[in-house]
Amino acid sequence: MSVFALKSWNVVNPTLSSVFEGKSFTRQQTSFLSAFLALQFACFKIFYPFPDFFGDSYNYIYAASHNLDVNIWPIGYSKFLRGFHWFTHSDFLLILFQYFSLEAAYFYLYQTIVRCCPASRRTRIIILLFFFFNPLNLYVSNYVSSEPLFLALSLVWLTELLWTIYKPSWYHLVILSIAFFIAFTFRYNAMYYPLIATIGFLISKQHIFQKITGIFLGPLLTIPFIIFSSTAAKQLSGAPQFPPIYGGWQWANNALYFREYIQEDSNAFPTPQIAELDQMARNYFRKEPPMYRDLAPYVGNFFIRERRGPLRQYIGKYFKSTESIEAWAKAAPIFKEYGIWLIEHHPIAFARYYLLLNTKNYFFPPLEKLTLYNLGEPGVDLPVAIWFGFNSLKITSIFPRTFQGTLLIFYPFLFLFLNFFFCRSLYFFIKQKNFRRSYRPFAHIVAIISLLLLVNFGFSIFANVIAFRYQLFPMIVLLAFAPILGDYKQEFSYKEKAI
Repeated sequence: MSVFALKSWNVVNPTLSSVFEGKSFTRQQTSFLSAFLALQFACFKIFYPFPDFFGDSYNYIYAASHNLDVNIWPIGYSKFLRGFHWFTHSDFLLILFQYFSLEAAYFYLYQTIVRCCPASRRTRIIILLFFFFNPLNLYVSNYVSSEPLFLALSLVWLTELLWTIYKPSWYHLVILSIAFFIAFTFRYNAMYYPLIATIGFLISKQHIFQKITGIFLGPLLTIPFIIFSSTAAKQLSGAPQFPPIYGGWQWANNALYFREYIQEDSNAFPTPQIAELDQMARNYFRKEPPMYRDLAPYVGNFFIRERRGPLRQYIGKYFKSTESIEAWAKAAPIFKEYGIWLIEHHPIAFARYYLLLNTKNYFFPPLEKLTLYNLGEPGVDLPVAIWFGFNSLKITSIFPRTFQGTLLIFYPFLFLFLNFFFCRSLYFFIKQKNFRRSYRPFAHIVAIISLLLLVNFGFSIFANVIAFRYQLFPMIVLLAFAPILGDYKQEFSYKEKAI
């Protein structure tokens, strides 16, 4: 097909003009691709006429319908749902918007990659297939959840960062900062993006004032949001919190993974509240068998979800309801203090019983919610039906509810392979001294991508629940740049030229 008939390089005698020549889509090809994506989406919605829902979906919709200013998850996506609902109640248009936002971000990234990075014909075809002909994009976009828009925003942020290195301008600086800010309000995984952007600005060729502005603009934009969220959490719980609510639960959850393997007197804790919580934990471990307490099926959040666990016992005793946002918010500061205290006093146990197991999950992330359409349930709760104007609580699909899990089952294997392939390619890139020999902007891009993947790895295993849907952004980064790095030969040494 002419759209994908990309010219290959002359690898014997490459030149800057041949490597960086424009291979972007023409207007006609863009129109064809847009029409194909629309047809692809229409066919998908025939098989799945309703969105896909899980626990987070209900939480987001509840926060949107009650116009909450703080929630268990970042409030950005709920605010987006509320704004979108003001225009239309259509679930179809919501999913359509999410899907084409994601594909537009892919399109922008692809156009940038073919301009900034040397890539063989085979690599370009691989990227095209996974960007635009990937069923995963349809299934992810079909969720009422922050995943598709967060991924789209992250891809825009990364693309602007590549332009900052390749051809910096004020335009790219501003878009990068705005994309980071919005992504941060959708998911706190974006909190490490400024670190990567800082390195990108420092190694870019631009005026010092422009570098300083780029480094600080994004974080400065988040300060009002942090103050707003912290104040809203204080009004709800009596104590300022950031990240609000879920962060405290995550700290305690992580610590409980190793609590039964250490010796610690409950009387040693600094406050009676966390001493009592620890006593509940010790009683729990004495009564409950450890055989099913495993990171794999619970993606590292067993003690957050387990209703018989010490965290749920504690809020059930003091706050009556174990599900209300107010109860979760009031318990979060106590849980955070407890988790941090245990981790600080037992870092080796934390590394052995949590980080090591979480590392295994990182390289082979479970599909989790993606295995079943609507979690296998035949319908939705009444608030969701009201929100979208469904005629009944029942939702249907032509494919069996287990089909998507069968179709997507190889993606964790792909993520594992891409990590291995990227590390191998990077090793040979360094060994052949190509950081010094290659075209300088490309060497800087390789460094930034490597740093991004390394920091994401550390953040994920240390402070995050690991599931495949949370690793979509690094998987796309690997998918785009691992083949490019693998293509790179020792012969490709370029002289730097002004852009």
